[in-house]
Amino acid sequence: MDRQDEGSARGAEEAIEATGLAVPPGERPALLRVLGRYPTLHGQVVREALCEVRRRGWAARILETTKEAGRLWVTPADARAAAAAVEDPEAGEGELLAAADRVVSARLRDAGTGPEATLAAVVADLSDSGRLLRTERLGELARLIGAAQGLDREAAERLRTTSVRAEEQRRREVSEAGRLARERRREEVRRLREWERGLVEAEDLPGLLGCSPKEGQRWVSAGLVPVARRIASGRGGKGERRQFDPEVVASLRAEVPAWRSAEQEAPPGDRRGEGASRGRGPAAGPAHPAVHGGRAANAAVARVAALDRYAGHFATARALERRITLVTGPTNSGKSHTALDRLAKAESGLALAPLRLLAHEFREALADRGVAASLTTGEERIRVPGSRHLAATVEMCPLHEPVDVAIVDEAQMLQDPDRGAAWTAAIMGAPAREVFVLGSPEAVPMVRRIAALCGDPVEEVSLARKSPLVAARQTVELSELGPGDALVAFSRRDVLQFREELMRRGRRVAVVYGALSPEVRLAEAARFRRGDAEVLVATDAIGMGLNLPIRRVVFSSLRKFDGQQSRDLLSQEVKQIGGRAGRFGKHEEGVVAVLAGAGDPSFVRRLLNAPPAPPAETRPQVQPDADIIAAVAEEIGSDSLFGVLARIKRAVLRKDDPNYRLADLTQALAVAAAVDGVPGLSLLDRWTYAMCPINERDSGVPRLTRWAVDHGSGRPVSPPAAGHLPNPQRAGGAVLETAEKVYKRLVAWRWLALRFPEAYRETEAAEAETDRLDGWIEEVLRFQRRGKAAHAA
Repeated sequence: MDRQDEGSARGAEEAIEATGLAVPPGERPALLRVLGRYPTLHGQVVREALCEVRRRGWAARILETTKEAGRLWVTPADARAAAAAVEDPEAGEGELLAAADRVVSARLRDAGTGPEATLAAVVADLSDSGRLLRTERLGELARLIGAAQGLDREAAERLRTTSVRAEEQRRREVSEAGRLARERRREEVRRLREWERGLVEAEDLPGLLGCSPKEGQRWVSAGLVPVARRIASGRGGKGERRQFDPEVVASLRAEVPAWRSAEQEAPPGDRRGEGASRGRGPAAGPAHPAVHGGRAANAAVARVAALDRYAGHFATARALERRITLVTGPTNSGKSHTALDRLAKAESGLALAPLRLLAHEFREALADRGVAASLTTGEERIRVPGSRHLAATVEMCPLHEPVDVAIVDEAQMLQDPDRGAAWTAAIMGAPAREVFVLGSPEAVPMVRRIAALCGDPVEEVSLARKSPLVAARQTVELSELGPGDALVAFSRRDVLQFREELMRRGRRVAVVYGALSPEVRLAEAARFRRGDAEVLVATDAIGMGLNLPIRRVVFSSLRKFDGQQSRDLLSQEVKQIGGRAGRFGKHEEGVVAVLAGAGDPSFVRRLLNAPPAPPAETRPQVQPDADIIAAVAEEIGSDSLFGVLARIKRAVLRKDDPNYRLADLTQALAVAAAVDGVPGLSLLDRWTYAMCPINERDSGVPRLTRWAVDHGSGRPVSPPAAGHLPNPQRAGGAVLETAEKVYKRLVAWRWLALRFPEAYRETEAAEAETDRLDGWIEEVLRFQRRGKAAHAA
């Protein structure tokens, strides 16, 4: 330390001593550093500097104290704002808590459309984050909100009383629903095990039917004797052990003479049980209708069997003379152009997209060709009177209205573990005479297999990329990123961190990641397209749907976490994401590169040049629909959704079925186990809840259960709300993440509102809140923070 520094330190020490403030040794170095920024020192400066040093600790004390007191509505942001407002360096706990009350009151003053809505939003947000207020604290919060929003004492007391009473009632109902759901689950597990223990083997059929073993085998193969359970057996699970419900089999004994008579009249091949599928394809099902009576006559067994003969479930599509045109090619090969031209010329048609954003693009593409189209997605519907064309998301495929032409886009999604079953249903069930299936070359084996299961002829068209795509030989430094570059990361956190780092380097940045709404993604893409942003930082969300003038795609990592493990990128992923570079008409070629320190460029070059990788599994995924759920419930005599799904998972489709594989029902089972005890909801109502798009990591199942309880009790379900949103220029990362979560909750609420409008009534409020969040998030992302402001975020 030179003499000048020694003099400054001595002056600071003297200024501290002159104030008479008690400064512990642990705080003194930090206080001296802060005082070093001031040109002159006096008592007020020392007090301000000491407040600055102590504010982090004050915020922690506020949070700790309010948490211990059960005042869980005080957020970390509230605590920081309260600490920043305190100007007395010797403030005690009372002053700190008073400052917190003032901050919270100001936040609640502008939150919600009224005291009741504000209270509901705050309580729901706390519940969503796993924080449950005690009822006395709920009353305190109600009084605080009433005071903040200008209610007089009497009105505030009414708000407190009614809110506490309503919440106590709701909690009793949720608790009771949970208890009933657990009881039903235990009962269904018991019944399932009892049913399995009561099943009989194939060698028991002759005794139950009064037939020979060969006759029994033929009738099972023909589908006349329903198989209750299939169990893989033999070496490598290649064989199959079939089990049967003895009550159902015994009820068929009276039909045996008719079966024998029918066999004597049938051609010889059919007597061996071969006619059930000959000339009909695997999808056609049994050659003979089920003519037996009793429980088996209710067609439940046929409905259940439709999972292992799934194509036959789509009666409208099977009644048409369909032909499939499979159009494959890499990104930027123009797959959709020809199909859209053909669709626009048809008298009626259907365009199915993987995302709401792309459904809108299909609708706009048809409009550009002079064809008006309606729109159906999970959360919105736009009807165009007189239109015979529809753009929709894949899950919303109408199955019972024949059209001339249908398009099913992004067929490689057949392999997706979460949504693959929706593509199976769309390709098998699209009720069109001409079906265009579009996708990457990796989709070919599965689409061929689906076409064979449906008995549909296939014409294959393979397209080449319109502009060359090359792998860079050298890595790219972060400082080298410039106009037209897209940096790809594989998590929201990494995207935002790269964004901040690039902005500190003076770059204008747009971002795209999965948690953003389609509207915000479009706005960010537009900023990049106009040149308002030089660099795009994105997750693999850019792999589908956004047409962007990207010159070069740069991977920040060659590994990703796929939900189960961290692994190397696959060839198809590198091609799909990297293929966004070099948009035809914008750049002569596309370049795919690797960020310095992220890996070897030769890895990208090898994967770009690799032939299409055959899928590890070509059997299409299938899942039950409402008809199958109702039929199985009737067959097993249960109203429990959990019981129905458990039976389907255990007994309907064996793991080594030669044609199909059962989709993952884990989330549906979790929702079923939670809502099964909700009174006032039918089995199919509960199935609808199980299909609702939720995020389990964001308390999705408990939230859905609360909504279901309100619905079942006849109470309207209020839409989620974000409450007060700070100025976008001062919004930190935590507030942005919360806003994104509320947006996703609104997506689920609006999805349910389309299906239960009597319970989810406030659609205008939900749409207004969605628009507000979209606009706010867009402003946050547009604001270019630099220097100290970037660190503060």
